[in-house]
Amino acid sequence: MPDRPTPDPPLALELLVHGVAGAAPGELLGDPRTVRVSGDSTAAVFRRTEDADAEAHPERYAGRPVPEAYCWSRLTSGNGARALWLLLLPFMVANLAHWARPATPAADPAPRAVRTYGVLVRILALSLTVLLIAAACEVALDLFAWQCAGSGTCTASRSRLGFLAPGGGWWAQPGRRLALGALVPAALTGLLWFLSNRTWSAYESQPPPAGSADPDAASGTAPALGRPGFWYGRRIVARLRAAHTAAGLLTVAVAVAVPTARYDRRAAAPVLEALGWVILALLAAGAVTVAWVVCRRGRSEVRADHRLDRAAVTLLPGAALALLAAVLLHACWSRPGWASTGRLPGDFAFGVLMLGQGCCVLALAAVARSLHRRAPDPAGALHGLGGPAVAMLGCALGGVMSGGVAQRVADWLDGGATPGMAGAPLPGPPVLLSWQAAVLPPMLLVLALLGVWFAVRGARARGRLAATVAAEYPGEAPDGARSRRIAGARTAAALTDSAPWFVAAVSGITLVLGAGALAGAWLSGQVPGEAARGTQPLLEGAARAAQDAGSWLIGLGIAVFVTWGRRAYRDPSARRTIGILWDVGTFWPRAAHPFAPPCYAERAVPDLTWRMAGWTGRTGGSLVISGHSQGSVLAAAAVWQLPPPARRRVALLTYGSPLGRLYGRWFPAYFGPGPLAALHGEVDCWRNLWRATDPIGGPALPGAGQDVDRGPLADPIAYGRSVRHPLPAPILGHSDYQADPAFAAERDALLARLDAAARGRAPRPAAAGGVPAQQARVSKEQAGQAGPGDPPDTAG
Repeated sequence: MPDRPTPDPPLALELLVHGVAGAAPGELLGDPRTVRVSGDSTAAVFRRTEDADAEAHPERYAGRPVPEAYCWSRLTSGNGARALWLLLLPFMVANLAHWARPATPAADPAPRAVRTYGVLVRILALSLTVLLIAAACEVALDLFAWQCAGSGTCTASRSRLGFLAPGGGWWAQPGRRLALGALVPAALTGLLWFLSNRTWSAYESQPPPAGSADPDAASGTAPALGRPGFWYGRRIVARLRAAHTAAGLLTVAVAVAVPTARYDRRAAAPVLEALGWVILALLAAGAVTVAWVVCRRGRSEVRADHRLDRAAVTLLPGAALALLAAVLLHACWSRPGWASTGRLPGDFAFGVLMLGQGCCVLALAAVARSLHRRAPDPAGALHGLGGPAVAMLGCALGGVMSGGVAQRVADWLDGGATPGMAGAPLPGPPVLLSWQAAVLPPMLLVLALLGVWFAVRGARARGRLAATVAAEYPGEAPDGARSRRIAGARTAAALTDSAPWFVAAVSGITLVLGAGALAGAWLSGQVPGEAARGTQPLLEGAARAAQDAGSWLIGLGIAVFVTWGRRAYRDPSARRTIGILWDVGTFWPRAAHPFAPPCYAERAVPDLTWRMAGWTGRTGGSLVISGHSQGSVLAAAAVWQLPPPARRRVALLTYGSPLGRLYGRWFPAYFGPGPLAALHGEVDCWRNLWRATDPIGGPALPGAGQDVDRGPLADPIAYGRSVRHPLPAPILGHSDYQADPAFAAERDALLARLDAAARGRAPRPAAAGGVPAQQARVSKEQAGQAGPGDPPDTAG
């Protein structure tokens, strides 16, 4: 209830939410003089200085809303340390796969299939953590501590490693060198734990307002984004963080224990051999426990779950750390006859990881296809296979990044030789990593051909469209160059709709070539250049060229990656570019991978919910939340979280919105036609503006007629020069929707509807371009659409 009598007319508020790349408060509000009215240096609400006390003087705002802006860009592009989040890109992509599952009908929610989908994604995410730590073990233990330190040629040119060389002292024994090298991947695991824990406290520890959501949401029948616990995943993040930390530490322990136990068996040392068997049994038990913790529980969304699984969170990482310490002590025991030769047993480990990831993706595809058949969505990405395709991309990124680092380090240690080839001073990294590098050139070639095909098709479409552009502007003389520019902008924007098939091509090629690389590595046991030696000259030359080119391409990619990260650390504009990637990729909570970059929406959505519910309850006024691009997704998610009394005072205005075009296509269980239709029924009024030249925004509910969507808006606003437009009008595309006259008209019509509803009058039919009458609120069943329909505690 308002804390003071409601003025007549009631005060109205326009809450602006910017999109990707952010905007300064002065830019959003059109006035450089702004003041922060709520929030902190990371995310805050701003007003113009003259509007700071608007609630005390409502008579000044008759007929117009009070503008205020919510700025959240520093959540993704604040200080330079966030540039290091690029290293977590595979984890972020794997986390997206969790949210890309197909929708299920309310009548048949298929809880077992949903849980199976979630378990498979979490297992895949766990394998990426193991892959990263295994790659660090490959560099620190195998290449440095085992191969280079055991070779007089390698240590002779690197004086700092002399104390590790044979005969160099206490650290010269292989077991002790391995124990010393194990500190590097163990420290990396600790760093990932620290970053995950710290970012949770800074970004995601924002509980929703008590009783903020619809009571029906607690039953699990409401759309998922309206459930009270959707934006507060403390329990699952803490649980997964403990499991992944333990998995990383156990991976390091296995990398040290396996070669140590193998030597003890060959050396016939009964005591050490018995200790080795005990350690291996404990490591196996630890691996089973980690897998059980990861698989046992998914997200709980029907309530804000403040509990923690204390045993798993505390005991699991601690036990893994203690076991690692025991392994390192066991490895440091004196073994005078031990000499390091060849490679550590990493070929089999990397092969098992790669095979397991491929099988997991195929199983995920089978479950996703089964779910899609229960509720077919023609607009869904890849007919329900969007999630498995994204998961495959995450595995590919993880393999390229981890294998690329090992390849580059091996090249550096080998000097001018090629790792794995005859005559090289060091055996080099596992053979599989060289095969993975060798398949990179043919993959890039196929992708280049796909890019050419899309370009040719786009050029043809541009030519056809240019012939009809002038007819859309009555009375204008045709101008060929102007028509081609407008047609080119529309054609380029339409390429977004082809993105699912491009992702499908990349994922399919990756799966096929990855299987070929694994088969080649296991069958030959040699790098591609050596495996093809003595065959046809053309085949031998192609294999050697692919191996060398792939190695250099990976090295170049890593160099570009590091350079981009360093530039982002120093240059705020480059850091904002990286922030755009995270704006899209880190909207979703960390449901599958706890080491992914933090979810900014778990801070932004509660911020907006608190602001809207608090302001409408305190003043009794009406509010239009106006979201552009990614800001429209945040706005819709916040409106879903509002209690019904506050939601009846709120209107939603979106523009340049990816709600239907991107989120509805890739995340149908949460933004598909069913959930968006339910949102349309629950919000008193909602309008969405879009342009044909916008590569991101599009219709939100194409099947709802003109109830929600207005577009495509004219872009440019004028075709040629005129008295009203003496200079050529720009093609705006995704930007500056507020400059279009339709924006002010739709905002004013929304406020008029809210005012009419507040006064108890029946809404009048809207004028042309206004807001047509909508039902105040209907259920999902009345709307004829099904939401996700997950029962409680089965969100995957």
